[in-house]
Amino acid sequence: MPDVIELEFNQKIDRTDLIKSFRFYPKKALSFQPGQFARILFNQNNLSDQELNKYLSFSSSPDKPYLEFTKKISQSFFSQKLDSLAKGDSVFIQAPLGNCVFRKEYKKIAFLIGGIGITPVISILSYIGEKGLDSQAVLFYSNKDENQIAFRKELNRWQKDYPNIRVIYAVTSPLLKNKNFFQGRINQEMVARELKDFRERVFFIFGPPKMVEAMSRLCDEIGCSKEKIKKENFVGY
Repeated sequence: MPDVIELEFNQKIDRTDLIKSFRFYPKKALSFQPGQFARILFNQNNLSDQELNKYLSFSSSPDKPYLEFTKKISQSFFSQKLDSLAKGDSVFIQAPLGNCVFRKEYKKIAFLIGGIGITPVISILSYIGEKGLDSQAVLFYSNKDENQIAFRKELNRWQKDYPNIRVIYAVTSPLLKNKNFFQGRINQEMVARELKDFRERVFFIFGPPKMVEAMSRLCDEIGCSKEKIKKENFVGY
């Protein structure tokens, strides 16, 4: 059973017009692996309350002094509770959870990600870059339009600062302005063209079940080894 840990809310950061990050400082040290997640407990008295107790991935590196979670804000009770936190408020979490994690022995990795599935990827890429690891990472990141790209500044900066991190943006909107982005969804042709060594790579797939299913099928169709596909369905979608 994971530990229940008290956090103190510190800061809210807008990532897009709908996606926000929430930073907390733990009251005691928490060790987790890049790619893991936590269960936020807004109703400790009823742990089976699925409206107020939900799972969110860490979007911060394990080396940071704070813990960060990132969510697309909706009108749900959970979203509104999270969005209404004031600095100094206490929140309890169960953590760490999840086995779809990055390991230092993975020297070549790739991510097939859409929308809010980016959150655990940020934890992994931040960890690789800031630790100076030699793992080569390629991120395929799909969104409806350019305004929906969360962590765009961070991803662009990491590409400049860390030569072993590469990001390939795909936008499904026909109103694409950036000529360096792909228009359309992540597909077999895109992955095979941009990633010649895909058979050597460990693939990570995070996100809602339909996205995970589609990207898993893509990996099967291009001939990826099943043992090298790591996937995590986001609960609650």
